[in-house]
Amino acid sequence: MLGDNKGTADWVAGSAAGRVLDIGCADRWIEQHLPQGSEYIGLDYLATGKHMYGSRPDLFADASSVPLTDDSVDTVVILEVMEHLHRPREALQEIARVLRPQGRLLLTMPFLYPVHDAPHDYQRLTIHGLARDVEAAGLRVDVMLPALGSAETAGLICCLALGGMSLRAIQRRSPGLLLLPLVIAAIPVINLVAWLGGRLLPSWDAITVGYRLTASKP
Repeated sequence: MLGDNKGTADWVAGSAAGRVLDIGCADRWIEQHLPQGSEYIGLDYLATGKHMYGSRPDLFADASSVPLTDDSVDTVVILEVMEHLHRPREALQEIARVLRPQGRLLLTMPFLYPVHDAPHDYQRLTIHGLARDVEAAGLRVDVMLPALGSAETAGLICCLALGGMSLRAIQRRSPGLLLLPLVIAAIPVINLVAWLGGRLLPSWDAITVGYRLTASKP
């Protein structure tokens, strides 16, 4: 969802090991990127996973009640899922419970990104709020980085806003349709400015599309 599946796949491939639990696994796309010899367990939520995402999990369950024993997993992967959970703090506690000592959590979560998969989109957390909740569950935050620079994030949000408003104008046949040629012309320019800004200007971490977090169980 954050627009960099290859980067996420490479990150998971270089960080996951052993018995891997993928919470919110959807079509199990991350499984093919795991290191050779990994044991994969896909988990998804029946009410949304089966009907909205075409999920193919090994287990249907709520992330706040994982049907695995204590200290039974080496790595937990949870990608773009936290914002959709009814009880995200309880889910983090469950992750801490099933992880073995020195086990690793690999988590991504959006920050500045539109509401999606409505009505099943419930929260966003700042970098400090996410660290607080992960540490409160008994895990140690090792690394947390912005998923996208501030210039690219600003460009993405601007283009998404223009695209969303244009779609509504088309659906409603509103006078705003007169602006569509300008919008179509503006989007490549915005993308170019965002791309150049991301390479020539220092990023401002307060503005990012989301976060990529690595944590471990002491």
